[in-house]
Amino acid sequence: MSTGIVVLIAVIALVIGAIGGFFLARKYMQDYLKKNPPVNEDMLRNMMMSMGQKPSEKKIRQMMQQMKNQSKD
Repeated sequence: MSTGIVVLIAVIALVIGAIGGFFLARKYMQDYLKKNPPVNEDMLRNMMMSMGQKPSEKKIRQMMQQMKNQSKD
């Protein structure tokens, strides 16, 4: 086989692999987020109430801000 054909096949395989990998990763992340949704304010309220605390809006906002700060680190 000539070198040009080998290079062409390698490039085509690389492109197909990259496209396939993108869609597989996208599907995996969608399924993961369905099973494990990100925490929102309502979830925090429910968690605090189940622990016997009466959540105030200030406390909820502080906890959300702390969670956002931790995810940046």
